Amino acid sequence: MLEELVSQAFWIGLAKIIGVNVILSGDNAVVIALAARSLPPQQQRKAVFWGAGAAVILRIILTIFAVALLTLPWLKLVGSLLLFWIGTKLLIPEEGDDDIQASDQLLAAIKTILIADLVMSLDNVIAVAAAAGGSYVLLILGLAISIPLVVFGATLLIKLMERFPVIITLGAGLIGWVAGEMLVADHALAGWLTKLGVQYRDDTPYVGGYSLELIAAAIGFVLVVALGKWLAKRKEGAAAEASARNS
Repeated sequence: MLEELVSQAFWIGLAKIIGVNVILSGDNAVVIALAARSLPPQQQRKAVFWGAGAAVILRIILTIFAVALLTLPWLKLVGSLLLFWIGTKLLIPEEGDDDIQASDQLLAAIKTILIADLVMSLDNVIAVAAAAGGSYVLLILGLAISIPLVVFGATLLIKLMERFPVIITLGAGLIGWVAGEMLVADHALAGWLTKLGVQYRDDTPYVGGYSLELIAAAIGFVLVVALGKWLAKRKEGAAAEASARNS
């Protein structure tokens, strides 16, 4: 375990987990704020604490199961495709969350936070499990560090995203990076990749002396950002046309 903690791969993985979890939890922070906004200040703090706390426990349990499942053939491939979709979707403008009702009761607010966070945490679970690379130590430590950042820095994070949209772009690219790594790491593709000239060293694929995981990660970063930006411009153009027709 000590060797794992001092390795370069461990700290890179830890940084990826924190980055992915903080970026993807921006929408969860909005849910917490909306659900508790009608409560008195003291109850707001309780709703945020207990609602986020319960959601974190459920998220850790789900992520541990996801880490175990990702060791099975083909699941990394499926998970990577889901991550590509999640990262691309992050760059596409969405409608406001007007369907989230404010609650005037503490327990109702906590229930709203818990249910909404659980439903919206699928992207977090898959992305964090992928970044952990099968290490439960890395998983638990990464979540333990990133959760306080999410809970106490939610408002700051949202403001930063509004002021510096490039943070969202980099976050989406990071998800694409993790997706690319996970795609070529699926053992179900090992036979096919070997036929294409890919060599495996310590269970890691290499092509031409370069890590295939890094190459795929870079391609994933560019692919998600390019596709997401294109779809965002297309959606904005369609909205502008619809507005022009209605005016």
